[in-house]
Amino acid sequence: MLLSAFALSLSVNAQSVHDSQLSPVARSASSTPAIPEVASPKLKFGFFSYNRVLEAMGAYAEANRHLSELRAKYDAEMKRAEQEFNKKYEEYLDGQKDFAPSIAEKRQSELRELMEKNLAFRDNVRKMLAQAKENTFAPIKEGLNAAVRDIAKAKGFAFVLNTDNDAVPYVDLSMGTDINEELKGLLK
Repeated sequence: MLLSAFALSLSVNAQSVHDSQLSPVARSASSTPAIPEVASPKLKFGFFSYNRVLEAMGAYAEANRHLSELRAKYDAEMKRAEQEFNKKYEEYLDGQKDFAPSIAEKRQSELRELMEKNLAFRDNVRKMLAQAKENTFAPIKEGLNAAVRDIAKAKGFAFVLNTDNDAVPYVDLSMGTDINEELKGLLK
């Protein structure tokens, strides 16, 4: 048994001496299989400003006009409600000293209720305008996204970057292509 352990020890020692005498390149070659190098394809991409292209579209101007008209209607209704509240409040202030306590309390309650309704309407208007904006611009954005996909496929781009909001501080023009003008021309 002792002889077997000694022989095994000599064998391991001889292998480690042999490995230490190899060059680092030979050592790595003997320990890992060689991986063939594959030439990586040149990556191509496009970039553009989503907001600039969107604002250059004719449909965008029409959508903004529609939203402005809707906003003006809601603003007029809010102004009317505010004027109604102010009129009732002035009436309350004018007659306050002559009101019986129960009438004064009733009028205060009416004013509070009217103010709460006006505030709820204002919040509802904000939500409705945000939803109207989303609904109005959704088909325009879908069209823009489809045009970006078409250009990207035609030019063989791996991806297209949106440069808005300082998202892309640097672009190597030898690798990327500015597609702003092409998109504007396509979507007018």
